[in-house]
Amino acid sequence: MAVELCLLLLLLCGSTVSEVQPLHKPPPGTLDFGFVPAKTYDTNAYHEPGPIGILFRLVHSFLYLVQPNSFPQDLIKKLTQQKFGNVQGDYQKAIYYEIGFIVPAALGLLFVLLLPLVGLCFCMCRCCDNCGGEMHQRQKKNADCRRGCFATFLFVASLIISIGVLCAYAANQHLTSQVRGAKNLVHSNFKDLRIFLNNTPGQIDYLVSQYNTTKNKALSDLNNVGPLLGSRVQERFAKEVRPALDAALTMAGAIRETKEALENVSVSVEVLQEGTERLHSNLTNVKIHLSNTLSDSACSAAQAASTCNIIRNSLNQLNINANFSGLPGVSTQVAKVNDVLKIDLSSLVQKGYAAFNDTPDLVLNQTRNILSDIKNLLDFIGSNITSFTKMLPVQKVLADLTIYLTQSEAYVQDYFPVVEQYDFYRWLGCLILCCMVILILVFYYLGLLCGTCGYDKHASPTTRGCISNTGGNFLMAGVGFSFLFSWVLMIIVVITFVTGGNVEKLVCEPFEDRTLFKVLDTPYLLNRHWRNYLSAIVLKNPDINLTFEKVYSDCKENKGIYTTLHLENLFNINEFLNISMYTEDVSLKIEHINVNLSNIVLLDEIGKRNLLDFSSSGIDGINFAAYLTEINKSVTKVDLLSFANDLEARADQLPKGALENALKGHANSIRMIHNQQVVPLEQAMSTLNQSIRLLQRTSSEFMVKVRNVLSAVDAAQFLISNDASLVIIQETKKYMDMIIGYFEQYVEWVKESITMEVAACKPIANVIDTAVDIFLCSYVIDSVNTFWFGLGGCSIFLIPAIICAIKLSKYYRRMDTEDVYDDVETIPMKNMENGNNGYHKEHLYGIHNPVMTR
Repeated sequence: MAVELCLLLLLLCGSTVSEVQPLHKPPPGTLDFGFVPAKTYDTNAYHEPGPIGILFRLVHSFLYLVQPNSFPQDLIKKLTQQKFGNVQGDYQKAIYYEIGFIVPAALGLLFVLLLPLVGLCFCMCRCCDNCGGEMHQRQKKNADCRRGCFATFLFVASLIISIGVLCAYAANQHLTSQVRGAKNLVHSNFKDLRIFLNNTPGQIDYLVSQYNTTKNKALSDLNNVGPLLGSRVQERFAKEVRPALDAALTMAGAIRETKEALENVSVSVEVLQEGTERLHSNLTNVKIHLSNTLSDSACSAAQAASTCNIIRNSLNQLNINANFSGLPGVSTQVAKVNDVLKIDLSSLVQKGYAAFNDTPDLVLNQTRNILSDIKNLLDFIGSNITSFTKMLPVQKVLADLTIYLTQSEAYVQDYFPVVEQYDFYRWLGCLILCCMVILILVFYYLGLLCGTCGYDKHASPTTRGCISNTGGNFLMAGVGFSFLFSWVLMIIVVITFVTGGNVEKLVCEPFEDRTLFKVLDTPYLLNRHWRNYLSAIVLKNPDINLTFEKVYSDCKENKGIYTTLHLENLFNINEFLNISMYTEDVSLKIEHINVNLSNIVLLDEIGKRNLLDFSSSGIDGINFAAYLTEINKSVTKVDLLSFANDLEARADQLPKGALENALKGHANSIRMIHNQQVVPLEQAMSTLNQSIRLLQRTSSEFMVKVRNVLSAVDAAQFLISNDASLVIIQETKKYMDMIIGYFEQYVEWVKESITMEVAACKPIANVIDTAVDIFLCSYVIDSVNTFWFGLGGCSIFLIPAIICAIKLSKYYRRMDTEDVYDDVETIPMKNMENGNNGYHKEHLYGIHNPVMTR
């Protein structure tokens, strides 16, 4: 069934992946394929033991102390290859590695052998009234101190034993509760495996369906071939064409501005000529009238003579200064420019713009047939992918795997009650062992309680109370049960210690640091004819480097099983779906795109002739110096306003009378002439000045500008006419790369999805973690190790407890005889020669216990 699973995944993955490497970098755009549908797995392959974890860590530390050696990879490999013992040093290495377990196990076996024997000998010895069996207690002066020490030591030992039995009981309960809860964990793993199988076809269907995203994007770009390819071609020429057309359009505006300037010059000159003549006539009349006024007899008076003379001498200033009658006319230039403007150059340039801007539509119209073929090819590719996936035996393989999974789950469900039943027997057996220790502890604690509470320091050994005597009997009962049970406990401790400790060191710890996988990946280890066992089983090729460690690590990272198991070595994808073949067909179709741009005319011959006519319109032949000379002059030789003001001021110097009034009247006339004639003439001169200077400034550049415009237009037209084919080929290749890039993105996305998302094998790693790390190591081995650790501590501390209990029972039990003092020796420490510190021995002066005497 495992081979069928691999075959399924191979077929599914092979239907969408291509080994075509991207040829064009970087990709033209990023397609959004969405997220591969993924289910959430329920199993959390992690176990937190809770408070008992403290005991687990303590046991791990103890095992490291007992067995600090590293994992014996070489010995395990030799043992697996059945070569162990061929070299003499193998046994020494094995003993050296296991010495940490051998020594404690040997001591435990010695404990098992000696303690029952010592108990038997001790029992027989006491039956002979030896070894403390004699119901006689010697009186010693430090008896109270000894009794207190023995009681304290026994209590401490009992406490330690109590802690040990609690640890053992907790481990026993923890193991049972975890085994009972393992049913849900097993069910969760089977559920995840079922999800894994059921979800994989949906993921494959999603990968296949996302071809439509690629196809739709390609079709969208093909439908927009005008804006995309045409705009690209247009932008390549735009660097030359747009500046040339912009310059031509600017020149058309310059022609209109030139015409306006020439007309302004012509009108301004005419206005100035007429105005200056009229001004000259008016000023002449003013001078005549002033001369007549100054000829009046009033000017002969002494007070007015000097003033009149000054005014008379200034009359020559009342004359025009600029003479515009001699300026050459510009009617010839105006006529030529008007002839140029009869042709609308702007309209011709706009036609060039329109022809150039129609490039996208031109490309679209000339590629309709080819685009139809490409669209049909894309549909053909999609139908091939769909039909191929339908040919795969997905459902059959899935059905077989589902049946196998269902049978396995049913098998586990059927036998899990048996496991629980056997676990109950184990739990009951461990509980009985704990009860053995608890029974011993009950006797010890009752003995300490009764002995301590019932002890009367004033009573003699033969007159001790019933409670004290009962305490001593409890202690001896505890000793008896200790001899009966301790060797049984130690046998269990040794067996579980050797088993659990070695499993922890040889399985759990190597599994955690993945050293165990390295051993399994040793060439020719599991099969002497296969270099790589896993690749031989899965891929039928032992030479492929497929290791347990890499598979487990990839599944732990939830990678796709296609990449994890190197299934590309078993399934040649290109034989079934070779995207490069289709992309080559698409490339050939796109390369046949041939766009003819020869119909684009930026500026026809009429427009060019029009520019040349403008350049030869004679504007540069205008005598700008003559114009500027007259323009720079003032209209009159003197400022009429100043002259009028001065005239009025001198009139005020004359005596009051007709002369004064006449001169002031002439001043007002001069002001009126200035306002009505000089100011308009100055405005006309300003307009003429601007127009002449504009013409002077631009006339020198017209020839160069026209020549540059024509050169730029001709260069752009030459580029379109001669380099269009090369530009179209280059841009078509870029356009083709963009379309092909969508397929490459799809292939790369499929590869990445299959690597990381499709058939993600996290459930497989979870099954391994559940079986080894959680169930075996965390549930079973940690609990077993904690059990023997607690029970072993109990067994060891039973020895000092036995000794202290035997010693202490003498101080609690009622004796048959006791030591007495002689009358002469009532004073202690008087006669040391009698021995025993003043006490008589029983055979000399023994007094029988009246209670015990029959």
